[in-house]
Amino acid sequence: MLRLLIVAPVLGSLLMLFSIAFLPAFAWSLAADDGMHTAFAGSAIGCFVVGLTVWWATRRGHREVQPRDGPLLVVFGWLLVAFASMPPLLVACPQLSFAKVFMETLSGLTTTGATVLSGLDALPQSVNLWRHTLQWFGGMGIIVMVVAVLPLLGVGGMQLFRAETPGPMKEGKLTPRITQTAKMMWAGYVLLTLLCGLALWAAGMTPFDAVCHALSTVSLGGFSTRDASIGAFDSLRIELVLAVFMVLSTINFGTHFLALRSRSPAVYLRDLEASSSVLLILVSAAGITALLVWEQVFDSAAEALRHGVFNTISVATSTGFVTRDYAQWPVFAPLWMIFLACIASSAGSTGGGIKMVRALILVKQAGRELKRLVHPRAVFPLSINGNPVDERVIYSVFGFMLLWGATQLILTFAMVLTGVDFDSALSAVVASVNNLGPALGRFGPAENFSSLTDFQAVLLATAMLAGRLELLTFFAVITPAFWRR
Repeated sequence: MLRLLIVAPVLGSLLMLFSIAFLPAFAWSLAADDGMHTAFAGSAIGCFVVGLTVWWATRRGHREVQPRDGPLLVVFGWLLVAFASMPPLLVACPQLSFAKVFMETLSGLTTTGATVLSGLDALPQSVNLWRHTLQWFGGMGIIVMVVAVLPLLGVGGMQLFRAETPGPMKEGKLTPRITQTAKMMWAGYVLLTLLCGLALWAAGMTPFDAVCHALSTVSLGGFSTRDASIGAFDSLRIELVLAVFMVLSTINFGTHFLALRSRSPAVYLRDLEASSSVLLILVSAAGITALLVWEQVFDSAAEALRHGVFNTISVATSTGFVTRDYAQWPVFAPLWMIFLACIASSAGSTGGGIKMVRALILVKQAGRELKRLVHPRAVFPLSINGNPVDERVIYSVFGFMLLWGATQLILTFAMVLTGVDFDSALSAVVASVNNLGPALGRFGPAENFSSLTDFQAVLLATAMLAGRLELLTFFAVITPAFWRR
């Protein structure tokens, strides 16, 4: 409890800062006159007042955040923001239970994109904008934003950055100060969002749809304003724009920064993780397209190419946009696509999964062990992009992979115990832990998660949060050793 009191002032400041996030939806509600402006105004005021109260009551105990406090601040920060985000949805969707609304907001903040809502086309526009805004803020990480814009709080920036940003190797900084690094990443995030929105507008979306889908594309969240997702627009130009920006967003934003600073696209080729991610996605898209043509799933090869490439990119990047029900394709295709969602995204991107860099470390380590069997006394250093990988990082990857597998196994059995068939349970858990969204079976791309019970919704929401916080951060907070002095 003492540890919570220490980080409480920062959590209060986070809530005060987050109250600003309600303003775009509030303004849009006033402009559209959809009757939701009172809910957004009340939520913003309530969020600010609660944050101010928490900060004022605990400010005397504030001190510099230590490394051990980073995970606690991140986990409770995400939970507080998720609860603070709920009131507008509770007002707009009174038929939904508290647990399902909590899952919806956490699905947005974690950029999972699994929705319990039906009738999105008729939902008040401001509520749809709010859902997409949550994904956009969650994409780069609310805590990273705090480090960027509130450096005067005395928050230990590097401790938060390590706890929040995805990927196993977080020691390096692109700029001398961590606040500059966070600001740089957010600047790139905003720029990519603006470019995506303008491109979608030019491709034929309405300004409102372009804004919403730009927010959920760059965050790789996958929320849509339509029940039929991107299939509702039936536009090749829109799909091409989305495909390009999904691929860009699955690359480490630090790599984008280095490429812009050096003004050379060769940076992407020299980055083993970025080149491996893009190559794997594109080769898989070509392979799945060939399978669709071979199995004559579509009337023409052009149609197979269009939907095969788009849906493969969407699922592989853990976005979750849909143009066709790929669950009806030959079973290899959806299974391989979900596998890609587990590994294809780069660390430092807005994607989910274990990240490509961890997969590369595992592959290289396996090769190193095979070499040691042949040459027991030889030394084989493991390196990525020519930089040696510390043994601690390798052990961290092994620990992460153990937690990753165990988490999905335990939650799958828990879902089965509640009455969900095995295929639906396994795919829903994998999609949640890896922040994908659409699953298979009962929760496939043509369905949603509205059939969940409240307990099942809480289980999957837990999986989403654990996956978004890269498991180690999440599980560190719930271990007894963490709370001992």
